[in-house]
Amino acid sequence: MNLPTREQAGVLIVSVSGRIDHNASEEFTKALEPLLDRCTQGNPALLLDFSGVDYISSAGLRVLMMASRRSKAQKGIFAIAALQPMVQEVFAISRFNLIVPCYVSVDAACKVIGA
Repeated sequence: MNLPTREQAGVLIVSVSGRIDHNASEEFTKALEPLLDRCTQGNPALLLDFSGVDYISSAGLRVLMMASRRSKAQKGIFAIAALQPMVQEVFAISRFNLIVPCYVSVDAACKVIGA
């Protein structure tokens, strides 16, 4: 899985796209690994731009939960922005938006978690 990155306002923004389901969850985990290595205190916040994600399953939510736990343990900042309506509904039903900070847009997230 290719996860293009860019920096904005002191935030490392990772563009995620496609479906994050059981088939893609292992590849998604591996792609996030090096990014999570840098998600520590004193380093830029890690923001996942979900504007290109049209579906997420429980397997995908598990990957995000583990990423959130790891970043908290490392005292890093981890968040998600720009959820598509269907994905936003899954987050709301599962109350996942209470586990990981979610923002309406990348710009809104950068204003809150940026340097």
